[in-house]
Amino acid sequence: MRLNISHTTTYSYDSPNDYALQQLRLIPRSGHGQKVIDWQTRITGAARQLSYDDEYGNHVELVLADPGATHVEIVSEGVVEIEDRAGLLGMQKNRAPLWLFEGATPITAPGKALRKLVGGMKPETDETDLDRAHRLSATVSDLMEFTPGHTASHTTAEEALEDGKGVCQDYSHVMIAAARMIGWPARYVSGYLLMDDTEDQDASHAWSEIWIDGLGWIGFDAANRICPDDRYVRVAVGRDYKTAAPIHGLRHGSGQEDLHVALKVQSQADQ
Repeated sequence: MRLNISHTTTYSYDSPNDYALQQLRLIPRSGHGQKVIDWQTRITGAARQLSYDDEYGNHVELVLADPGATHVEIVSEGVVEIEDRAGLLGMQKNRAPLWLFEGATPITAPGKALRKLVGGMKPETDETDLDRAHRLSATVSDLMEFTPGHTASHTTAEEALEDGKGVCQDYSHVMIAAARMIGWPARYVSGYLLMDDTEDQDASHAWSEIWIDGLGWIGFDAANRICPDDRYVRVAVGRDYKTAAPIHGLRHGSGQEDLHVALKVQSQADQ
């Protein structure tokens, strides 16, 4: 399937900043079931300073707001062709070793709720690691209620699981935390999802990937009770949201900031 994607992020300030730098991870990479046919990023009110590939293999751009700018717009868009592999990426290699995805981060650190979850995930008779990982994803989905606005980017997996509410980012953090406690390397994925009922969205999507010996990396979207198929575009991976966020930045200035995100994901077959 070919998907057309347009992701617009707009920052408005009531007074100019002294300094505003944004780190962008918005460009998908070809490989392992997806091919970037065309992609471009247009920026107004700011200028690219540097681009590089980080330790996870993500393409990163640093963007500095123009002096005196009160409006910055970042438009990242293109066409990506996706193959349905039922979530299986296989023995994907990058600069980050597997052991880097085994340890907890502050966001995925275990607590009482996570220990209770993992305590109920002991292997069943004749159950493979893949079967167990699917059971974990289904269990997380059952324990959580999709609730926009209840959590924030700094909400931990433990907090989200204890409340039983969150969005795709929280489901992913809970999956990652539990998988690591079981002993599986696990990582966070940010990207795009073609939704069934709408083309216009207000945020990108997130899911998790777990390393299963003999199979490699396998994706799990616990928020939607599915393994990623040809509706999913992978953009960035990391140990958690902080190292795979589409846009992350810092600024110095006393003015108020207003952020607006507009995302459109369309299938070319439907156009």
